[in-house]
Amino acid sequence: MRFTRTMITTLAGAAFLAGAVPLSAAAPAWLGKAVSAPDRPAAAAALDAGRKPAEVLAFLGLKPGMATADIMTGSGYWAEILANAVGPRGKVTAFEPAQFYNDPDEQKIWKALAERRQDIDFVRYPFESWSAGGRQFDFVMLSLNYHDLYWESAEYRIPRTDPQAFLTALFAAVKPGGVVGIIDHVGAAGDTRAIVDKLHRIDPAVVKADFERAGFRLEAESPLLANPADDHARLVFAPEIRGKTDRFLYRFRKPR
Repeated sequence: MRFTRTMITTLAGAAFLAGAVPLSAAAPAWLGKAVSAPDRPAAAAALDAGRKPAEVLAFLGLKPGMATADIMTGSGYWAEILANAVGPRGKVTAFEPAQFYNDPDEQKIWKALAERRQDIDFVRYPFESWSAGGRQFDFVMLSLNYHDLYWESAEYRIPRTDPQAFLTALFAAVKPGGVVGIIDHVGAAGDTRAIVDKLHRIDPAVVKADFERAGFRLEAESPLLANPADDHARLVFAPEIRGKTDRFLYRFRKPR
């Protein structure tokens, strides 16, 4: 499958093609308000400088009223911002693998999040077999976790997972014309599963190929979260680079 309106950019900040959002463009005020909402936890707000949520969501094309999903939501960082942004006419479903929920710390996080945000639907699912449960989405967020579909862990009871099976289910759950936003840590080319297991990084070319094979089209990519100083051979959890890794940002769209 070939790109249709792909935007090619460089880490040096080459000029964007038609339809792109320049790095200097300010996010709309309503997105800024969604991010700066006073009820967001301080720990989440502390991540904003590195994650640039308003600019990211502006690039991805989020709109009020959308039906959205945050898959592998973790602490609910994106789910809360999405709920603030789409408003009462929109909807957010936050999905989290059941294996992760077995962790006591995770349970505390989710309990507090569910009590604080009763406007978000929280859904647990088996890591290896995600399902939308019949839901349909205009917008889906996968932040720093697509690579985990190539990960296996005896500790967390994560079996070998088929990324293409996940993407087949995701494609069916996205409405025609809907968007999937992908953020992940840049990894080198090579044995994808070995690299993910060792570094929790992924080759961007693998992500592009996986999504295209599933039927999505890469519409645009942005260097908004790039860090050319990052060593792609370094574990993303290393203290000196955690939160500052070189990350790619893709906007995929399901054809109408």
